[in-house]
Amino acid sequence: MKKLILFALFLTSCGGSENIIYKPAAQILPQHIKSISVRPFSNKSSIFSIEEKLTLKIIDEFIRDGQYKIKNEENSDGVLVGEIKNYIMIPIQYDANMIPTVYKITVYYSIKMIDRKTNTILWEENTLVANQIYSAPTLPGGMTEEQAREKLWDIIAKDTVKRTVEGFGSVTGVSSKKYENKNRRTAFIRHCD
Repeated sequence: MKKLILFALFLTSCGGSENIIYKPAAQILPQHIKSISVRPFSNKSSIFSIEEKLTLKIIDEFIRDGQYKIKNEENSDGVLVGEIKNYIMIPIQYDANMIPTVYKITVYYSIKMIDRKTNTILWEENTLVANQIYSAPTLPGGMTEEQAREKLWDIIAKDTVKRTVEGFGSVTGVSSKKYENKNRRTAFIRHCD
């Protein structure tokens, strides 16, 4: 009986979710970077000029945070470069007459930080996703698509500044990381913060 209890304790101590969680070390910007510029985001979506509002929101959030000065690209130490890859707005709930009442906006985007001094990419996030669910404007507490976009831009701006100031792993995203397993084969893991 003692052997069975010891074996059960051994099994429970070996398994555990903390053994499989990937927590990378923070990748903070180098100390020589005191100022940042935000290059206007590129837009590969079919929605015209949404990149302008997102770029302005990110600049405003950096100014609000105050950790890095915002300068034009020629005078900055680092450059934030971003791209809106896709913008999808779909209805997710309907009323009895099959009229949409709740919508979901999903934005797929990428960002990277470039060190102007060394002309190297300091960090890059290629598979970021942001979502906003909202009710139709005809319902109490509802909003227009433009109002929902503004909320989504706020989320992306705060996440971008947090990622820049606090480092990798501080923002929710999905990225593939390589590691060597015991059999010397390269394996990929999916990392979701």
